[in-house]
Order: sequence, then structure tokens, then C-alpha cells
Amino acid sequence: MSNIVDIRQLHRSFGGPAILDGIDLTIAPGEFVALLGRSGSGKSTLLRVLSGLDAAPAEKLEIPSRRSVVFQEPRLLPWKSVKDNVALGVKTPDSRSRASQALADVALSHRQDAWPLTLSGGEAQRAALARALVREPALLLLDEPFAALDALTRLRMHDLVFELWRKHKPAVLLVTHDVWEAVALADRILVLDQGRIAREIRIDAPHPRRRSDPQLTLVETELLQELGVEPSHA
Repeated sequence: MSNIVDIRQLHRSFGGPAILDGIDLTIAPGEFVALLGRSGSGKSTLLRVLSGLDAAPAEKLEIPSRRSVVFQEPRLLPWKSVKDNVALGVKTPDSRSRASQALADVALSHRQDAWPLTLSGGEAQRAALARALVREPALLLLDEPFAALDALTRLRMHDLVFELWRKHKPAVLLVTHDVWEAVALADRILVLDQGRIAREIRIDAPHPRRRSDPQLTLVETELLQELGVEPSHA
């Protein structure tokens, strides 16, 4: 089966040094890829290109038209109910029933008529996930969607994202600063450094993944060192 994302020699700069310097990237249908990198490495720029928010020259750029993005902030419209927020962008007669089903998938059926400002941080991110998935994307882009959540809520969101990925089977690109988050969820981890993919690691360990697994501990340590972080200080 052909790749759902195929990018060759992607360059992006803003009048200075290259932000993206000849990136080659492929993502297979249904694959879960995590993207790590230090601040300023080009992660957000690459995600903006993949989402269609930013144009960039490339020798080859194939991205599916059906794609959705979940950002660090839920970006829900405060004057619309949770269900109406989820239904945004769905141009079919059954948009509201599809929104209800998406909210059921993220365990928010009981909050579908609520106003966004009454939601907790975790509930708001679940609503944002439902809004992304209701469009049935071939590619789901996650831009540090759990960064603002407390540790316990973040772990619950990891489980939820994994279950939603297994059910809906989109290809996923997760941009994160959290090395364990990448190890816990992804099939493949890429490390971006100075606009280039500096490292690629595939993980075949079954789910759920535990930090007590020595194989995963080694992978986490290796990635931390690649990012210039001593594991003892992680």
C-alpha cells in the first residue's frame, strides 16, 4: 500500500537559516509516528506544512486532503455548545448525529450540551479530539495536545488516544516534547534537529507499554541523550 504522506526535499526558511532543510518524510496508512526535537528544531513548522496552514517548496509533497489537527489549546468556540463545536466543518445532513457519536467515543456524551468554558482541561481536549475525528481524517496531526494537562489527566489521554487510533485507524503524527509519551504511543519516532531528521527509531513492543520494560527504558534513554538530556535529570 502506498504511503499516505510522502514528502521529499522539503525546505522552509523565513529570511534566515533554514528551519526545514531538505526533509524527507513518509507515513504509511494507519501508522503512528511521533516527532521529537528541541525548541526551534522545526517541529511546528513541519506540522503547519502537513496541516496545510503553511505552504513550502518541496520536490515532492503528497498529503491527504482528509486531515485534522488537534492543538495544545482546544480552540473551542465559547458561544457554541460542545456538540456544535464538534459538528463544525461537517457538511452532511447527519452532522449532529455524527458529532454525538464522536463525543460518545471520547466519553463526553453527558457534556454535549455544555458550554466550553464549563469544561475541565481534559474534557476540553477530549472535545477537540472528537471534533478532529468526526471528519474521519486519513491523517490526524497532534500538536502537543497534552502539554497543558496535569500528569494524571495526561496519562488518561494517552490511553484514550491509543484506543481512538485503534478504532478509527488514521495515520497519526504526534509532535511532543515528552520522550516517554512518544515511546508509549508511537510505532516510529523521529528526532528533528536543525531542520533535518537526525534519528529514526521503530518500536515493536506491544501495548500497553510500561516504563518498567527494560527495552523501552533503553529506547527512552537513547532518545533523551539524542536530545541532549541526561536521563538522571529527566
